[in-house]
Amino acid sequence: MKRNLLFLFLIASLLVGACASSAASPSIADSRAVGFGGGAPQDAVQAPGAPEQMALPAAMPAATAAPMNSAANPSQPRIVIQNADLSIVVKDPQAKMLAIGAMAQRLGGFVVSSNMYETYTGDNIKVPEGSITIRIPASDLDSALNEIKADAVDVQTENRSGQDVTDQYVDLQSQLKAKQAAETKLYEILQKTEKAEDTLMVFNQLTQIQSEIEVLKGQINYYDQAAALSAVSVRLVAEQTIKPIEIAGWQPQGVARDAVQALVNFFQGFASFLIWLVILIIPVAAVLIVLLALLWRLLRWFWRKVFPKKTPPPAAVG
Repeated sequence: MKRNLLFLFLIASLLVGACASSAASPSIADSRAVGFGGGAPQDAVQAPGAPEQMALPAAMPAATAAPMNSAANPSQPRIVIQNADLSIVVKDPQAKMLAIGAMAQRLGGFVVSSNMYETYTGDNIKVPEGSITIRIPASDLDSALNEIKADAVDVQTENRSGQDVTDQYVDLQSQLKAKQAAETKLYEILQKTEKAEDTLMVFNQLTQIQSEIEVLKGQINYYDQAAALSAVSVRLVAEQTIKPIEIAGWQPQGVARDAVQALVNFFQGFASFLIWLVILIIPVAAVLIVLLALLWRLLRWFWRKVFPKKTPPPAAVG
């Protein structure tokens, strides 16, 4: 009985090791650059001191099989993550931001983030500007982009990207099946163990593989959500920002800008002069004046000592 338990435990250890030896799953942010691998299947295991190899159960090869890819399964639908970025000029950025948010909710999506701030035109007029990011069903991406651009004064930039993650998605599913099979086998072994140390070892293996299963499920869920909902980021530029000032064919915004810059330079120079005057020039001048005054008094005192005034002789009385 103990020898059979030992064989079962070794089989489970080999199974977990084969799953762990699969190529590490890529991070969500860099799933395109990093692929997924798989551990090589093993048909038999040799227990220490055992005279012959023990064949693995029929369920084991399926659990340790190398991850599949989309080429091996033509029926697998393509998993493509589609995103879009736009910069558009509108008459009222705030109203357009509200309209885009309402459109996202109407299509079954949601607003990820929105930001409204202020900027200045060429003639120094304050105007609103904003940005918004939404997620909408990927099937409605084309119609949503057309609706966003419908009443725009101008479309400055429009970028659309697509990332095919089908192979990564299929590999994650294959790894998940392998680890779930290993989890089932470990449960069976855990029910047959009698010694406390054996139970603890199997339990630790089971806890580790359950944690890995949750990570794989999270990555698969991310791909499902990212492929189902496309991200659209829109920068909203006020029309006044790009409209030049023109008077009888003359555009004074350049002259006004230069004049404003010259005025700023003047005040900067004047402020710098005042700072130097208060911090350096006045204190140094005060110290020099005091020293010169003391030196003058000293010189006068010394002159009087060296060259005293002579008293004139009294006049003779006739």
